[in-house]
Amino acid sequence: MVTVRFLHTADWQLGMTRHFLSPEAQARYTDGRLAAIRALGRVAAAEGCEFVLVCGDVFESNQLSPQTLARALDAMRDIPVPVYLLPGNHDPLDAGTIYRTAEFTRQRPGHVHVLDAPGVHPIREGVEIVAAPWTSKRPLTDLVAEQVAALEPATGTIRIVAGHGAVDRGHPNPNDPSLIRIEALRAALADGRVHYVALGDRHSRTDVGCDGRVWYSGTPEVTDYVETEPGDVLVVDVGADHCQVRAHHVGAWRFLRREHHLNSAEDVQALDAELSALPDKERTVLKLSLVGTLTLREKARLDDLLARHGHLFAALEVWERRTDLVTRPDDDDFADLGLSGFAASALEELRELAAAPGEDSQAAQEALGLLYRLAGGGR
Repeated sequence: MVTVRFLHTADWQLGMTRHFLSPEAQARYTDGRLAAIRALGRVAAAEGCEFVLVCGDVFESNQLSPQTLARALDAMRDIPVPVYLLPGNHDPLDAGTIYRTAEFTRQRPGHVHVLDAPGVHPIREGVEIVAAPWTSKRPLTDLVAEQVAALEPATGTIRIVAGHGAVDRGHPNPNDPSLIRIEALRAALADGRVHYVALGDRHSRTDVGCDGRVWYSGTPEVTDYVETEPGDVLVVDVGADHCQVRAHHVGAWRFLRREHHLNSAEDVQALDAELSALPDKERTVLKLSLVGTLTLREKARLDDLLARHGHLFAALEVWERRTDLVTRPDDDDFADLGLSGFAASALEELRELAAAPGEDSQAAQEALGLLYRLAGGGR
């Protein structure tokens, strides 16, 4: 009975940048994405995988710097088993494809293979990959269904489909011609034409269904806040009558979103303690939603702690669209500052504007905060 164990991964997007990262943090994030590739190579070796299958978007685009390409191929060189790369929507086989450049061809390790022809690719006796590479950024057909439809039921051969793109189940645009049709996959699995469908494009690890034989591996390193179960790769054991999929975590970065209600000095102190307790800050991107009402003194302490922690995290930002934080000065805020003359008059005017409804209230609150800090408050 023929069986095969391999590692399913996708969406490496080597060369990716994130706009919210500083140049220093971006350099570490780039190194982290390469480290995830080397880590999955160690998983493949430890688990006895025969090969690694990368289901699309190996690179962020077809236009990469020579350094990025060289470092990417060097990371693949460290994978100790054969590697099969499927072009996806980020790196399609179009006229400018990176896979046919002199730089890629010259530096490509011998055990790294590009699935640049649609159809069946024999891997060894009894094992085949059925590839559906992208040849443009906007295909007009279901590329996977085209390849599956051309197959006859396999006898004594395990077939693994390598595809990329969104499936039609739950898609907001069900008329998109490029969607991968689940029913076509279900039929091909039922009659023995294929035995496992490895997909890329969705960055969250996802069991699409069909008795656990259709999966998105997700990205091996997180790329966005909305992803679920990112940072994983899948070790797949498949035969004609069985399929087992096991996730292994290789990612080291985290993108977190947190909401905090701040209405007192104790709430600000609790936020400070929570941020201090978070591990691996240098590999954590944190977006905060802040809701509540603070005095000027409390707001100054909040601004100070955000600045302090901002130096420790890979990125720390306030989610403005989800933040509703009001500053309401009380009599104690300026009691010890000894303001007089013009400063005292400005204080009273700003306090009146801040307390009144209207579009000037927020600007007045911010001006009060600035006046408070310039006058030495919060020290």
